[in-house]
Amino acid sequence: MTTSTTTTRMSGGLLAVLCGAIFLEGIDVAMLNVALPAIRADLGLSTGTLSVVMSAYVVGYGGFMLLGGRAADLFGRRRMFLAWLGVFLVFSGLGGLATESWMLLTARFVTGVAAAFMTPAGLSIITTSFAEGPQRHRALLFYSGTAAAGFSLGLVAGGLLTAIHWRWVFFAPVLLSLVILLAALRLIPAGTETRAPEQHLDATGAAAITAAMMLLVLTLVRLEHPGEGWGWTLASFVTGSALLAAFVRIQRRATAPLVRLGILKSAALRRANLGAALFAGAFFGFQFLVVLYLQELRGWSTLETGLAMLLIGIDAVLAPTLTPWLVNRFGTAPVILGGTVLATAAYLLFLPVGPDWAYSAMLPSFVVLGLAFALAYGPLTIAATDSVDAGEQGLAGGLLNTSFQFGAAFGLSAAAAAYTAGDELSTALLVPVAMAALASVITAQGLRRN
Repeated sequence: MTTSTTTTRMSGGLLAVLCGAIFLEGIDVAMLNVALPAIRADLGLSTGTLSVVMSAYVVGYGGFMLLGGRAADLFGRRRMFLAWLGVFLVFSGLGGLATESWMLLTARFVTGVAAAFMTPAGLSIITTSFAEGPQRHRALLFYSGTAAAGFSLGLVAGGLLTAIHWRWVFFAPVLLSLVILLAALRLIPAGTETRAPEQHLDATGAAAITAAMMLLVLTLVRLEHPGEGWGWTLASFVTGSALLAAFVRIQRRATAPLVRLGILKSAALRRANLGAALFAGAFFGFQFLVVLYLQELRGWSTLETGLAMLLIGIDAVLAPTLTPWLVNRFGTAPVILGGTVLATAAYLLFLPVGPDWAYSAMLPSFVVLGLAFALAYGPLTIAATDSVDAGEQGLAGGLLNTSFQFGAAFGLSAAAAAYTAGDELSTALLVPVAMAALASVITAQGLRRN
């Protein structure tokens, strides 16, 4: 066997492990979404407590993402990935054993924190292990396609597992995590641990940004429940904003900042992160409204709903096959723009939705949205990490995933608030339309060379 063949197989094994991890993260979230009604019935949870179960994961994930990304650069990408994958495994299992609401909330919060460290570490291993250019682009497109497939398949898997018992929604990720962990120990090379010995963690900055992110994500989550009062929502927003401002001042004075603010001077990076936030927000808002329409207004089961939306997952096939050719032929910016424009079209196609719509009328939106994901999701990851120094790839991944998380939280909250305020599905659907259209305007600026 030649050295080239051995290297190729090692690279393929490494990519498979990291794709498995991001698939795990996507399928875990999607399966829980489907299982929530069964969990409420079995544990006797109130509707408010049930929403907090989802919020606990989001707050942990969004709050620690920037810290997780920088920790990968400072303490070793392999070490962070393996350690937090182990934490993810343990606390997913504890969630399945929960008999009280506080046990479930604790498990979901810590699982979210684990994902916040694991995800940017995995992404930075890819961007530092594959040469910049076509090789890295193809790896990132495989990675992003797997992430989307995890979410799409999770809707179906969640329905099937919940039919057995909702606890399997937690136990299945434990088994998958164990397989990935054992493979990662063998296939992720020790070279991904390299870091400069003089680097250290900016503890003050880390505390400020983590608290700020948690409070700001909590603010977005609370916007979904306007009836609970605006006092705490306003307080979390003001405090979070003040801590974010304090973090910026700390970084400007720090000799070894957690986030080098100069990285934000890149127009391409800013566009990619803002575009990612809007693209994710539009999709999560749309997905929330479609699930509401199919299950509550049409009476479809969770499994029927998951199967109906499964076609969105076609990007798992298109992302590693069609998208690399398009990126090589036209460049990253035009492909991203094509994806955001198609997403806008998909949401517009769903606006005439009616109480007796046939599935054939919904199908064009799902197919076009799957194509939009294939064109936008992976190339946004490429744009956000290209030309970033190897020592800051974890930070770049943390910034991108924070953008996705904030965008998702905002889009979901805005769509829920719009629907609650007017009780009109077609009006609420204007939220994802507007967000996707704005993403198109922003990403179009990338067509002009900076």
